This record gives sequence, structure tokens and C-alpha cells, in this order.
Amino acid sequence: MPYQSIVDAIGHTPLVKLVMDLPNAVEVYAKLELQNLYGMKDRVARQAIVEARRTGELAEGAPVIESSSGTMALGVALVGARLGHPVHIVTDPRIDPTTHAKLRALGCRVHVVEAMSGAGWQSARLEKLEELIRDLPGAFWPRQYSNPDNPGAYRLLADELLTDLGSLDILVGAVGSGGSLSGSARALRQSLPDLRVVAVDCVGSVVFGQPDNPKRLQGGLGNSLVPANLDRSLIDEIHWLNDHEAFEATRALAREQQIFAGNTSGSVYRVLHDVARRAAPGSRIVGIFPDRGDRYADNVYSDDYWAERSLTALPVAAEPTEVTPGTEVATWSYAAQRLPAQEPRTLLFVEANTSGTGVLALEMARRLDLVPVLLTNAPERYAGAPETGCEIVVCDTSTEKALREVISERFPRNHIAGITTTSDFYVPVVSRLAAWLGLPGNPPQATEAARNKATTRELLAAAGVGQPGFAVVRSAAQAAEAIDRIGLPCVVKPADDSGSNDVLLCRSRTEVLAHVERVLSVEVNVRGLPTARTALLEEYVEAPEFSVEMFTDNGVPVCMGITAKTVSPGPHFVEQQHIFPAPLTEKDATALRETAAAALAALGIKAGPTHTEIRLSERGPLIVEVNPRLAGGMIPELIRLATGVELLEQQLRAACGLAPQLAAVREATAGIRFLAADRDGVLASIDGVDEARLVPGIERVQLTAAAGRAVRVPQNAYDRLGYVIAEGDMAPSVVKSLHEAVRQLTVRVGES
Repeated sequence: MPYQSIVDAIGHTPLVKLVMDLPNAVEVYAKLELQNLYGMKDRVARQAIVEARRTGELAEGAPVIESSSGTMALGVALVGARLGHPVHIVTDPRIDPTTHAKLRALGCRVHVVEAMSGAGWQSARLEKLEELIRDLPGAFWPRQYSNPDNPGAYRLLADELLTDLGSLDILVGAVGSGGSLSGSARALRQSLPDLRVVAVDCVGSVVFGQPDNPKRLQGGLGNSLVPANLDRSLIDEIHWLNDHEAFEATRALAREQQIFAGNTSGSVYRVLHDVARRAAPGSRIVGIFPDRGDRYADNVYSDDYWAERSLTALPVAAEPTEVTPGTEVATWSYAAQRLPAQEPRTLLFVEANTSGTGVLALEMARRLDLVPVLLTNAPERYAGAPETGCEIVVCDTSTEKALREVISERFPRNHIAGITTTSDFYVPVVSRLAAWLGLPGNPPQATEAARNKATTRELLAAAGVGQPGFAVVRSAAQAAEAIDRIGLPCVVKPADDSGSNDVLLCRSRTEVLAHVERVLSVEVNVRGLPTARTALLEEYVEAPEFSVEMFTDNGVPVCMGITAKTVSPGPHFVEQQHIFPAPLTEKDATALRETAAAALAALGIKAGPTHTEIRLSERGPLIVEVNPRLAGGMIPELIRLATGVELLEQQLRAACGLAPQLAAVREATAGIRFLAADRDGVLASIDGVDEARLVPGIERVQLTAAAGRAVRVPQNAYDRLGYVIAEGDMAPSVVKSLHEAVRQLTVRVGES
């Protein structure tokens, strides 16, 4: 098929069934990554450089530098040069003449270190690279050994395997930087949780606990350092081959399969024979073949080289010997067990909400044996966070680029169990970071579409999902035209704010134009993040409002229940009371559930909690908005009281790839009534709290505002002063308890 550029042609490599005499209908395939223009690392170079350009880490025309003696160097040269970047490659004397010639031909500056340092050639190269970084301002280093874009590049390889085969049982791959096997396995296990993963290493490599031998001859696999991108918890079995065994297997691959490859592919080929011999009947096995043979013509395929290095003096094993992990090996051996992660299971939180749920989530992470880390630019925002024992990292959270930098610097990928947020504003960036790290989460485009209500409206319209009439407005001229189309009264609101902020019912043309001007003038939100500078004009629908609380697991939305909402009549829409579950007929409940599910499908939501607000009109259910997060307004607490399901815990479990526990364990009803000022001024006191707590059915009375605070008649959720929660068997008794408790409370407001 035609491609627009050489960069677009990366990937799409052949999958070939190998000719092997195998019993029990076992099938073995070779994924010929060596068919990329220069090799498998073309994928990594493209992912790392394109992502760095997207996030702003790599400026137009800035240098790209990398430490490599093989295919990563060529991949960086290919992508960097094509996208207009000077490329510097740091390598060592082991680089083969063919690779060196290709790099020079591609216009690279090649820096060859002269001697090993204390930790071998690898550390010597890294020392030279650090020197280049100092001398080349703005230079980008793809950091193939620690950059999550390395394993992230292989999600496409996994997709190709699933497209070609549908399923497979065993994946075999070599380990150098750790990216290809970890990334492919992690992505495949999302669809194939029982996939068995076999790693191929070399004798003299420290990756899996062997003593280092810097003079080992194999290129492309093995390492003198343990790469941060290697996730050992994904691996079920490790094989080691010595130089003689690897080189001999590479020649056998060419002779038996007509695949002229490098020693990494040869090692994988040898291991495939053993894995296939021991596999269950009907197993489908794939080996990743990363390197072509041209750069090995003067060593692997040279009899003179073999004689010069006395390769035939090394012993050769016809079959591998099973050993326990940590046993020093000299010939083909394997350790047949999954290695434990042996690392902290860190759960990263990117900011949080300030209603208390954020701090509760940090505490809950501890109960799940996770290590919570809060990334925030304002730790003082979260009262009680230090007492949870979480690590607080003060950093710039305003851009994906800044967050990627701090995560890469401080947290090895194999330490990170998940990433999440309890703040509406950070859901899209968290989904992008989860995708970058290969962690569970929603597709970024889905959360971005849900977060921007203008995009939501357009997608729902295309899918035929019921919603009010609307117009997307980015200028006063568009607003004037939209009024005629939508009619009056209408609702004007920002496309990407939260908590009913700046949502206004407008009854005149003058009101609409004035409020549109206000919305469009707001450049940053309450968290200092840039706004979309977009307003929505929406048909005003007078109808009861509900919210459908869903939790999507493996792409299947599960309805946790429906909340009946009492909202102020306007001009501001502020939630005053919630009852869960809503007292509804089965017909109405079904209609609400089906509409919410259709909205999630239209947006592409695949995972985690969602909160969909709907008005049940005479025309049927009409979507108000879809929130790709847990409900606010203490609705998760109502769900806990009514069903026994702690949704916040399920969010944390899902973020770490743990199965959520969504089955209800009780049937009850819970409700909340919010406290608010009836006039503008200064809060003097809220009296009657003790009396309210004594009302039968009351579970909690909570004040969230202190005396002396300026208050007003509510215009958004931030103006609420506290709440009362009740529980009971049925909705009428809960409403009665809430009414009686609020009757005991007096909100006293003085003059400002």
C-alpha cells in the first residue's frame, strides 16, 4: 500500500509461519521486524520523536541524540533526518562497518567512544552522551532504556499480531532495552490475559541476574545495565544462550528458514524450537525477529571471525537446562517461572478534587497495598493529604510535557501500577499519560471528547443520541446567529468548565450576547489551565433531571444506578438534592440507561466510571452532559450507603488493572441535601448541627464553610456550605429525614 512518507511506512511487517516438524498441531510464526527499513527500533524512534514533537519536548529543527551501536541508531537517523533534525549518535568500537556506513550516509554525526568505563561500553557511551547534551542546547535524547515511548511503540506491533492471528498463546522475544518484549506483552495481555511470555537473553548479560561479561560478542540483546523499561513481572520464562549457541542458531535460521537475520533473531529462533516442543497441543507461538543479517556478515557469518574468537571452543547445549533464578549459567539454560515485580506498586495521582474525595483516594490506595504519589503544583490545596502518608511531588502539572518529564525522571516504568485523578480538569491528560505508559485507561480521544462539551454534542448528534438543540459558539457573530436557531430562553455555558460554573439560563438576546462574551473572555480556569474559549447555546428543557452512574469494565458499561437530582430552577443551575436510587418506573429507568450507554459508545468510553446527566423530557431522555469520571456531589457516597459498592475504590482498582468489584451487597436508599445561603453576605454561623444529627435516618451532617467566609446565593457548586446525608429503606423516608434535618439548621448571613 502507498505511504505519504518513509516514516509512515514503519511497521506493517510480515508474519510468516515457520517450517518446523512439530507435533500436536503447534504453530510457530516469525514476526519479521527486520523487514522495517533498518530494523525493529524504527518503531521506537518514530514513537519517541513524534511524541516529543507533539508535546513540545523537541522543538522544530533541534538536535536528536542517542546512544546505540545498532538498529536504534539507524531508526533515529531515519526518523530524525526525515523530520528535519540534526542527529548525533554515540556508539563504541563494536559498531559494525555496515551500520557505521549507513549512519554516515544518512547525514548523522557519529561519536565513537574510545574505551570502556567502569560499567562497560554502555556507561562509557552514556558519559559521552551527557557531554553532548551540555554542548547542544535543546537537544532531545530518546532515552530508549527508560523512555516509556519505547515499550509504547510496540502497541502497534501487538495490534498487528491480533489483526493477523486473532489470538496467540506464547510470545518469545529478546531483551536489550526491554521495550519490545515488555511493550508487546503488556499490550497483548489486555486482550489475552493468559498469554505466556518468554524472554531471550545472553550469557554474560546482567538483565536477569547473571554476572556481567562486557566482552560478550552478541549484539542487539543483553545489557551491562538493567534497563528501566524492562517489566520483569510480565515475563514467565527466561532463556540464556552463549555466543557460540546464538551464532550457530542464526546460521541455522538462514539455512532452514531462508531468513538472513542477526544473532538476536537467531537466538529467538533457537528458543522457539524448545518452547514449541514443550507447548500444549494446538498452541500458537510467535517469535519477534528484530534484526537483519547484513551488519553481521563479518562476524556471525564469517568463519574467519569464528576462528579468531575461538567460538567453537565454547560448549553447545542441544537442549536447555532448567535452572533456578540467580544460577550462573554458561550454556543454553532457562528459568521456568515468573519473576516477581520486586518493586513498589506506585499509583500516581495527577492533582485531585478538593471536596475530600481526593484525600480519601490517597488513603484508599494504601488499603489496596499501593504506594500513592500525588503530583501537584499546589500541595496546600489538599488539606489532610500529608497525613495520608502519600508522597507529594511538587511539580508543574499544567502540561503533558511537564508531567512526562517528572514521571520519567522519578519513576521507573516497572514501579508504576497505575495513574488516575479525581479532578475533572485533569482527566484528559491522565488518559494520555496512561496510554504513554501502557497503563489501563480510556482512549485519550474519548476523554477529550467528553471533557469538551462542544465535541460531545457533535458526536452525540452524529450518533443520533437524544440531546437538546445546540449551537457551538466561538464569537459574538456566531452567537447572534445561534439565538435565532436555538430560540429563547436558552442555556449558555462554557464548553469545558465544571461544577455548573458559568452555566446561565438567558431569557433575552441581550443576556445571551453578554454571557457569551463573558464565557469567551475566560482564558484560564480555576486550576490555571487554558480554556477552550468556546461557548454552547443549548435549548432549555424543562424536565426532571437524573444522572446515570456507569462503570465500564473491559469495554462493557455496567449501570450502578440512577440518581434523582433536584436542581435550582435558574438562572443558575445548582444541585440542591440527590436521591439514590431514583424512584423510577422500569420503563423510564431502561430508557435512561440505554441513552447513557449510547452516549458512552458514541464518545468511545472504554473504561472506568462515568456520570451522565440526563433530562427525562416528553421527547424522551436528553443528554445534558457526559462526565468521564466519578460523579461529584457525594453521589459515590450515596451509592456506597445504598449498595455497599465503594466506587472510588473501584476506580483505583481499574486504574491498576485490577478487576473492579461492582456487585451490590445491600439494597437501601440514600440521599443528600446541600446547605446554601439565601442571600449574599458573610457567613456568621450555621446553627443546629447537633440537633440535625439526632434526626432518625441521618447518617452525616458536614459543614464545608467556616464563619467569616463571603457567601452568596449559589451560582455554582463551589457556593455550597455543607450537606446532610440520610439513609433508609425507601426514597420517601430518606426525603423526610433530609427535610427534618435541614429544618433544624439555620444558616446565618451577615452584611458584607
